[in-house]
Amino acid sequence: MQAAGEVSQAHGVPKASSASRADERKARAAEKLKENLRRRKQQLRARRAGAADETEGLPAAKSTKDDV
Repeated sequence: MQAAGEVSQAHGVPKASSASRADERKARAAEKLKENLRRRKQQLRARRAGAADETEGLPAAKSTKDDV
């Protein structure tokens, strides 16, 4: 029988391997967040550089002559 804190080689992952996997996940998540932030900043700069939007509300919500 195993003690409560032990991990079996047949049923689990050795602690060193799981720690490195956790570090890899954290690094990938951090890189995704940085990439997302870069993309959003680029979008914001592009919007500032362009002309102001003339629309009000959602384009799909605009009524047509048939809706009246």
